[in-house]
Amino acid sequence: MMGDVFIVGAGIHPFGRTDGRSGLQQGAFAVRQALSDVGLDWSDVQFGYGGSDASGNADTIVNELGLTGLQFINVKNGCATGGSALFGAFSGIASGQFDLGVAIGFDKHPRGAFNALPSEYSLPEWYGETGLMLTTQFFAMKINRYMEAHGISRTSLGRVAEKAFINGASAEHAWRRDPVEIETILGSQMVSDPLTKFMFCSPAEGGVALILASEKKARELGRDQIRIKAACVRSRPPGSFEVFSPSLDIERGVSPTVIASRAAFETAGIGPQDIDVAQIQDTESGAEIMHMAENGFCKDGEQEEWLAEGWSRVNGKLPINTDGGCLACGEPIGASGLRQVYENVVQLRGAGGGRQAQNDPKTAYTHVYGAPGVSGVTILER
Repeated sequence: MMGDVFIVGAGIHPFGRTDGRSGLQQGAFAVRQALSDVGLDWSDVQFGYGGSDASGNADTIVNELGLTGLQFINVKNGCATGGSALFGAFSGIASGQFDLGVAIGFDKHPRGAFNALPSEYSLPEWYGETGLMLTTQFFAMKINRYMEAHGISRTSLGRVAEKAFINGASAEHAWRRDPVEIETILGSQMVSDPLTKFMFCSPAEGGVALILASEKKARELGRDQIRIKAACVRSRPPGSFEVFSPSLDIERGVSPTVIASRAAFETAGIGPQDIDVAQIQDTESGAEIMHMAENGFCKDGEQEEWLAEGWSRVNGKLPINTDGGCLACGEPIGASGLRQVYENVVQLRGAGGGRQAQNDPKTAYTHVYGAPGVSGVTILER
C-alpha cells in the first residue's frame, strides 16, 4: 500500500543567464528557498534525488548546503532528468521508508543548440555527420510531418510562441519577459523550416528544488494541501519515432508520452478532462502542439481550433504552460521538469499573479520529454 505524498516546499533560481554563479550554486539557491518556504533546515532532510546534464554531479550540492550524511542519488535522464528525480523522491516517501526528502534539478548550458554525440546514443557517426543530432533539425522534420498529416498551420506554431511570451512576462523566474507579436514571430529568422528563432527554446541556466513529505509529516508542518496523485516515467515502446531515431518504423507505435500519460491518469483515477492546468514539454512550438494530443487533451488536428480560440491561454478552458514554458524560460536540462511542477504548485496556491489560471485550478498536470525518448508525467491536486 503506497502512502500519500505532498509537496510542502518549493524553490527556484531564475532561469536565463547568471554570470558568476555556477549551476550547482543555482541548485543550492533553490534548495534554500524551498526550505525557507516550509520553515525547515537542511539537516531536517532525510534524502535527496537530483540531476544535472552539464553542471556536475548533483550529490556534490552537499558541499554548498552542509554535510549531513543524507542519502543522495544522482539522476541523468535527458530532458526528463527533473521529472525522474521527482519520481525517485516520490517513490522513497510513498514506500514508507522516508518522511521528508528533496528533488533537485539544475544546469548551466553554453549558448547554441544542443548537439549530442552519436556514440552516446548507440548511433553511427554518419547520423551526426548528416546534422540529425542537432535537435533543431530533428524537431523541424518531425513537426513538418505532423503538420502535413493533421492540417496544422504555421499560424498555430506562431500562436504557441506568442502565448508563451505573454505568460513569461508575468513569471518572475522566466528568462524572456517581453511579449512578442505573432507577426514578428512568424517573420523572424528561419532556423529549421518551419520553425523560426522565436519558436525554439534556448539552452539556459537555472535551478529548482521541491520538498516532499509523507502525509503525517505534511500535516505536522501544516502543508497537506498539495498532493502528488501520480508520478510516472516511461521509455519509448516499439515503433515510436523519437529524438535520435535513425529510422521510422512502417508499423508505428505510440510515443513514451502516450504510455506515461495513460499510466499517470490510471494511477490518479482521473482523465484528461479532469485537469485544470497543464505544463507540457515545449522544446519548440511544434512540441507543444504534438504533446497536447499525446497527453490526451485533444485529438490530432484539433490544436488548430484550440489555438485559434485561445483555449490554452490562462483564461481558457485548459491553460497550458502558464509561465511561458521552455520557450520563455529557456531549458536548463536538469531543471526543466521540476520547473513545470514548481509552476503547478504556484498555480494551485493561486499565486500566479498575471499568469494565474482563471479557472481556480484544483488539479495540475506536468509532462516532460527527453532524448532518446523518455517521458515523465506528474499529476497534483489540492
